[in-house]
Amino acid sequence: MFHIFQYQPLRLITQNSLSNVYLKLMLSRRVAFAQIWKTWFSSHSLLGKKNIILMGPPGAGKTTTGRIVGQKLDCPVIDIDDDVLETTWNMSVSEKLQEVGYKEFLEEEGKALLKFSASGSVISLSGSNPMHAAGMQHMKENGIVVYLDVPTTVIMSRLKSMEVDRIVGLSPGVSLKDILQFRKQFYKRWFDIRVLCGGDVAAEVVAEKVLDAVKRYQDSELETFISTRSSRSGRNMEEDSNKYFSDVVTQGLALDGGLFVPERGLPKFTAEEWQGLIEATYTERAQVILERCIHPADIPASKLAEIIETAYGENFSCSKIAPVRHLVGNQFLLELFHGPTASFKDFALQLVPHLFAYCIPRTCNYLILVATSGDTGSAVLDGFSRLPDTDKQRIALINFFPEDGVSPIQKSQMIGCQKENAWSVGVKSDFDFCQTAIKQIFTNSDFTGFLMVEYGTALAAANSINWARLLPQIVYHASAYLDLVHQGIISFGSPVDICIPTGNFGNVLAAFYAKMMGIPIRKCICASNENNVLTDFIRTGAYDLRGRKLISTFSPAVDILKSSNLERYLHLISNEDGQLVTQLFNQLENQGHFQLREDLLGRLQQDLVAGWCSEEDCLAAIHSVYSTTGYILDTHTAIAKVVTDRLQDRTCPIIISSTAHYSKFAPAILRALRIAEINQNPLSQLHLLSSYSALPPIHWGLLETLKKTGNGDHQICAADTGVLMCHIETLIQNHFM
Repeated sequence: MFHIFQYQPLRLITQNSLSNVYLKLMLSRRVAFAQIWKTWFSSHSLLGKKNIILMGPPGAGKTTTGRIVGQKLDCPVIDIDDDVLETTWNMSVSEKLQEVGYKEFLEEEGKALLKFSASGSVISLSGSNPMHAAGMQHMKENGIVVYLDVPTTVIMSRLKSMEVDRIVGLSPGVSLKDILQFRKQFYKRWFDIRVLCGGDVAAEVVAEKVLDAVKRYQDSELETFISTRSSRSGRNMEEDSNKYFSDVVTQGLALDGGLFVPERGLPKFTAEEWQGLIEATYTERAQVILERCIHPADIPASKLAEIIETAYGENFSCSKIAPVRHLVGNQFLLELFHGPTASFKDFALQLVPHLFAYCIPRTCNYLILVATSGDTGSAVLDGFSRLPDTDKQRIALINFFPEDGVSPIQKSQMIGCQKENAWSVGVKSDFDFCQTAIKQIFTNSDFTGFLMVEYGTALAAANSINWARLLPQIVYHASAYLDLVHQGIISFGSPVDICIPTGNFGNVLAAFYAKMMGIPIRKCICASNENNVLTDFIRTGAYDLRGRKLISTFSPAVDILKSSNLERYLHLISNEDGQLVTQLFNQLENQGHFQLREDLLGRLQQDLVAGWCSEEDCLAAIHSVYSTTGYILDTHTAIAKVVTDRLQDRTCPIIISSTAHYSKFAPAILRALRIAEINQNPLSQLHLLSSYSALPPIHWGLLETLKKTGNGDHQICAADTGVLMCHIETLIQNHFM
């Protein structure tokens, strides 16, 4: 047996309340530790005393890949089948299997693993080794387990060409495909690193991918985050500290008021890697994509898998999670409303609470502040209320929403989703005030410092300004494209357009990120309602709020004038020019407008197209689609449908993001369907809609929430940042003290 030196980076959660002395001490310790690590790493091979352990199904290429990796590292190569099992048993593996049978074979195989020891080697496991828990635990203690993830259809084709007719577990009535699917659960349990291997990828390429993956695993220093407003020159010590995924999840907003983005950009997938996910389920796609976006030093792959299963398991009413449905012509709907609160926000907010709970330190309590224009509120309340009780004792949430700026059903949802650690507060203003007030509170070092010192409580954000909110949205845009390929609508590589009802720009940004990661999205179409500041900006480069007032519409989730996530996009297309981003958004804050440079506008218009829709056209689209297809669009999706009809050139399919279930906007839907008399009771409105037997049916979770809500209470406060701060302190006292 041997000891493994495994670098785990120090995690520095910078809060405004930390003193400069403490901050400098922590930073100096981190710099010193990082320097020690770099010195150690530069004077050792990639392995050191560790083993690289290749795991995967039979036919994955473990033996061949292992030999190539061993040659490149100039280290011993061990094949468990040939060098351990057959030597131990003095007979071939197939003979042993035939002699003792399936169950006894696994035990004998496991016993051989438990007696095996090596260091600094490349080891190729058998396809059935991971099915013996004690044996695999022993192997895992001695190195890094790399899962060669090959699509099942490819494995079956390879085994057929190799004329393999017997593997462990094969028996009458059990197909080869069933065995391969059954084994996946064991592979997922044990791996540290996943390497995607397509059907036509050469072993030499796979070996290089293994080495790259191991290097990434060993060095989390490569995956740091910066603020969109950070300057490359003259950054002070506090700004210069490295931020990792776990830091940005808990901190939310950068200290300079900017938003966090990965310093080296997003990971890229090859076409072969994407094609390997065509047959995968939604949760499988989510895990593969998120593993590449979240370093295992922040969240290990096994824990991430557990979180994803919890988030997307029983909480969604559709087994496909985010199904793609044909609407008309070459228009397809991406249905994002099958989560518990009936909007696309569930995709992030069933996941993020568990990421947050895992990443935060146990040294203090956390209060999450949220501003919502409608759908975020119930989604974030529901998500955080599902945390285990031990986490709810140290994590609480306040949801601020415009008291008169959401639909009656949305308000009922937010009231009904309140729990012992999650509350809703109505603000007598609009969403832009709520969002701006929260940003001001986060950057008020006196207030955040007071909360930390007095109550041991730090503030965090769960709005789409939080980086973790964007990652699950990337997944469903990528998954929608793969579904069209799987359905035979397109072949991989063929372009699609995407049209998204757009308010805070996060959903559009996620689609653009999916494009950067290798999904062939041609254009992202931004659809606005009468609050069409984004449409004007994309067409002219002028972001101008002077003289504009927010208009309450039938689509409240996009009743937004200040689109926060636009800052991340402008940072990207300006080649990470933090000074320019700071200048633009300071000008917007102080003068109410800014003008984009001509070259940046040209780049923007290569990616984005925009249009807007009137209230009348929105209702007319709902009526028209229902009349011709029997399908009811919600008011936000109707906006996207109208803009799609106007702007698509029909040379490629277009995926319309259906961001909410129509049940949430029953009065507007009933009006669009030309119902003369509308009962003001939300529950009665849903019952009336259900009588239409339309597609999709009434949302199950929404109906149950309204039945429970009754006349629930919530707090209401004035549009004053100081008043919001008082509410925050009072709720901290009541929950944590």
